[in-house]
Amino acid sequence: MAVQGGVAVRWDLGIQGLGLLAAMSLGFGLIAHLIVGKGVTRWLWLISAIVYFFAGILVSEVWFGWATEEELQPNIDGLSFDEVNLVTLVGIVAALIAGYVVRRNRRTGGSAGHPH
Repeated sequence: MAVQGGVAVRWDLGIQGLGLLAAMSLGFGLIAHLIVGKGVTRWLWLISAIVYFFAGILVSEVWFGWATEEELQPNIDGLSFDEVNLVTLVGIVAALIAGYVVRRNRRTGGSAGHPH
């Protein structure tokens, strides 16, 4: 239980919800690494997975934590599944943009901010 602005907030994300979010995070990390490629860091998959995991918790438990299970369908052991998929959409768009920038830099041989 956490306190926000003097009001107690109950975290209801269960083991099955955490497990599903962890699996989604790893899948997202691998897909992001495939999209961006090897031009950034070899740890991109892990960094992406960790950011996705915490963003998923933020979306499910903070932004949509006020809603009831009936209002959020499907709700898998406290995980607001559809709302967490919004994180996937934003993340894929970011990965596509990063992949474009990395490929463009490889072609030109310079950085995005300093064309040669």
